[in-house]
Amino acid sequence: MTLQQLRYVVAVAETGTITETADKLFLSQPSLTNAIRELEKEMKIQIFHRTKKGIILSKEGEDFLGYARQVLEQAAILEDKYKGGDGGKKQFCVSTQHYSFAVNAFVDLIKEYGQDTYDFSLRETQTCEIIEDVAHMKSEIGILFLNDFNEAVLNKILKSRDLKFHLLFVATPHVFISRNHPFAGRSILTNEQLAPYPYLSFEQGEHNSFYFSEELFSVSERKKQIRVRDRATLFNLLIGLNGYTVCSGVIDEQLNGKDIIAVPLAEESHMRIGYITHQKGRISRLGTTYLEALKHYVDAEHMGGCNSNES
Repeated sequence: MTLQQLRYVVAVAETGTITETADKLFLSQPSLTNAIRELEKEMKIQIFHRTKKGIILSKEGEDFLGYARQVLEQAAILEDKYKGGDGGKKQFCVSTQHYSFAVNAFVDLIKEYGQDTYDFSLRETQTCEIIEDVAHMKSEIGILFLNDFNEAVLNKILKSRDLKFHLLFVATPHVFISRNHPFAGRSILTNEQLAPYPYLSFEQGEHNSFYFSEELFSVSERKKQIRVRDRATLFNLLIGLNGYTVCSGVIDEQLNGKDIIAVPLAEESHMRIGYITHQKGRISRLGTTYLEALKHYVDAEHMGGCNSNES
């Protein structure tokens, strides 16, 4: 097994075709195919399934790809340390629910390591995809929350995927509303008071279960519900429709604007916001720097948190 073979596997997985990868790497298709087949033979696994429509990762291949990415990252760190400071293009990926502190920490990471060449990804995505990204080591870190309602289900899923949850802070639930909302002057709100207004949440695709929600599940019925895909749409609707969303209460005006305020929500369980990692993986230098920045923003906000919708 060579680092070059691992690079080939990662490249083919990203493009989904031998032809495109070969062109991109300036290789002949037979050379690329043979290199991957030799690796499969040596590892005694089938990394890719060959079909008439192209190639797809096998289940074993998905696991192998996660480890390959980690090996390549560690190799880059070694080269960076012992070859005079250029270990090639730096790569890092984090998957997260919609938290402003996760974005701010990502900005700090780029400011520290983005002076030359890099390939960083910040995936604000659905809860299930966060778990899958970290399970396959596509993302080194995933950020989400647990509470009394979803903890048993999510912990079972995390355990089955060899993932571990690390607590960052405990947040008191709040609602985000417009500064011009009729309840903007209240010191605390209840679900019953909010019932006449549209409830905004992030949709979870095929996994639109209460357990995967970014917002706290409530036993109170919500008669008006709107699901969206991105934070900009959510905040525009929140302002335009006098809607509300449930979050941890931290507002970043640079990201969220000055027209949104947070008001404590009564009678809801606390949110335990943290990050997940793969138990068989190691945190890279970039991952360590990102976590340090993450904790800096958490501490700066009084451990009062970032938002599940907020951000």
